[in-house]
Amino acid sequence: MALKNAMDLTKRPPRSTRVRLGGYVLLPRILDKGRAVINGTNGEYNYACPMDQHFLEFTGVDPEKLKKQLAAGKGDGEILEWIQKNAKHKRTGSEIAAWSAWVEQRPPSDREGREYLHGVHGQIAPKREDIATWFDMLDLDDYASFGGLV
Repeated sequence: MALKNAMDLTKRPPRSTRVRLGGYVLLPRILDKGRAVINGTNGEYNYACPMDQHFLEFTGVDPEKLKKQLAAGKGDGEILEWIQKNAKHKRTGSEIAAWSAWVEQRPPSDREGREYLHGVHGQIAPKREDIATWFDMLDLDDYASFGGLV
């Protein structure tokens, strides 16, 4: 049975990594990708990818258990309530805010990551001077992948 609240990620990107739910960056994007995987409309987007792992590890949420909640057709608010109740690591609002700010501004931390980011940046928009973090690169890639002019 197809989910009614799932995006077709072959036609548009998931929400930006910067969009927050419950103060968490990444979470709305993870939910979009999870629902699309369930519907078979995820295109090139992967659920529980290395970027998603930052959220999953910070909260202690099992990606398969989260996907089961998504498969039940739950909305974002219901999923947030489930996470707050079931996360292994209970976080305060200030911890969530600090973690989200850190992840949002995080550049690649190793040579391979920097080379990858610079390679994507160089292919898509070599004249842009504002692409420095993983979130910058993902926003740029999403925009360009769906016909945006850079």
